[in-house]
Amino acid sequence: MTYSLLTVDSIRPGAMALALAGCLGVAVGDVDVDVADPDGDPDARNWDAPVSCEHRAVFGDVSWSLDIYADESATDRPLESDLAAGFARAVGTTVLFPASEAPPSAYWAATPEGLLTRARLELSDDEPPRYAVTAVEAPVAQLPRATVTRFAEIVREQRPDTPLADAFGNAVQRMSESAPPSQRAALDDSTGSPLWSAGDSLVAWERGIVQMESGWAPSGWYPAELYRERLQARDALADLGSRLPGDAAVLLGEALERLDRRFAAATEEDATGALRKELWGDAAPDQVPGGWWWHRRPDPAPWGQT
Repeated sequence: MTYSLLTVDSIRPGAMALALAGCLGVAVGDVDVDVADPDGDPDARNWDAPVSCEHRAVFGDVSWSLDIYADESATDRPLESDLAAGFARAVGTTVLFPASEAPPSAYWAATPEGLLTRARLELSDDEPPRYAVTAVEAPVAQLPRATVTRFAEIVREQRPDTPLADAFGNAVQRMSESAPPSQRAALDDSTGSPLWSAGDSLVAWERGIVQMESGWAPSGWYPAELYRERLQARDALADLGSRLPGDAAVLLGEALERLDRRFAAATEEDATGALRKELWGDAAPDQVPGGWWWHRRPDPAPWGQT
C-alpha cells in the first residue's frame, strides 16, 4: 500500500522511521528511510524492508514530501487518513495528504492535537515550486496564514448514488433499443436533447435530496448557491415532461413523484419567506419561481452550519 504525505516541519530520518514503525506495526529496523535521489547509491538501501519511505525537501508552507510503501508483511496498513493522523501525533507536526476529490488543490491536514480538517494546497510556478496552504476549514496553529473558510468546490464534487435517475436512464435506453426505427428519433438522448436534459436534471434533483436526507454528509454543510441550482433543476424537470415521448414522460413522472415525496418529508414550509433571501442574497428577484419546492426549506439551514 502506498501513502503520500507532506509535513509542515522538517523531520529527522530516525524520527520518521520510529513513527512509521509504530503506525504500521513493524520494527524500526524494518523501515527503510532514504532521500529520494535517482543518483543515490542503491546498495545503501534495504530493499527487503517491508516499509520504505523516500523523502525529499520541498519549499513553502511544508518542508518534506514523503512517499511511503508498506508491503503485505506490515502488521498494520491503515487508511491514509489514519496513517497521517498517527504520524502527525508521533512526530509532533501537521501532516497533509491528498483528498479524493478532483481538484488538485484538495488536501486534508492532520494536526498533532488530533484535528483533521480540509486544506487547500496550491503550487507556485516557481522553480523549484513553492507550496502554499491558502485555506483550511478549521484553524490550524501551524498554518496561521491560511484563510479559514468552507470549500464549496469540494461539496460540488460529491456525487452520491442516484438509483432512481439511473433507473430512468436505463429504461429510456431499453426503450430506444427496442423501438422501431421510425420511433427512435423521438427517443434521442444525445447531449442537449430533451431526454438528455431530463436525465441530467433528474440526477441533480436526486443528489440534492440524498445529501439532505444524509444530514449533508460527508461535509456537514451545503452551499446555498448549489441548493438553489438543485431547485432550478426541479424547475427544468417540470418543463421537460411535456417534451418527452409518452412512455418516457410516464417514467419521469413516476421518478419525480417518489423524489418529491422524499423532498417534502425532509423539508418544512417556508412560512416567513426567509428562504428567498438565503438563496439569492441581495440579488433576490422580486418573485421567485412558482414551483412549490421553492417554498419549502431544510431545517436547520445547511449553509449556516459548521
